Amino acid sequence: MEVLQKRAREFDINLDDVSITHLEFSHEYLAAIESKQVAQQNAERAKFVVAIREQEMKAAVLRAQGEAEAATLVAEAISTHGPGLVAVRKIEASQHIAKVLQSSPNVTFLTGNTMNMINLGGGM
Repeated sequence: MEVLQKRAREFDINLDDVSITHLEFSHEYLAAIESKQVAQQNAERAKFVVAIREQEMKAAVLRAQGEAEAATLVAEAISTHGPGLVAVRKIEASQHIAKVLQSSPNVTFLTGNTMNMINLGGGM
């Protein structure tokens, strides 16, 4: 501003304030700004992905620690009280499998009598 005021005084013009109303940058400069913004966005995205991966790793470690502790407790319970807990878990798993198979349209249950009616040997 001072340089502009000094230069205007040479022509007997006194400037109090200057407002730039229209400013246009070159295409190269605009492209450089845009590429810089894209690079910054990519860097932020990379930081976000790294942060997500770190949280996933922490969650996996905590999950593994929890499973290890659970396995230790189950082993202690089996050694102290016998294999009853394992038998209960097997029954629960079998019930869950039966419910899943029951709701599946692709599963057909055959009784022992039905098996005799199927010709598996193919002697026709």
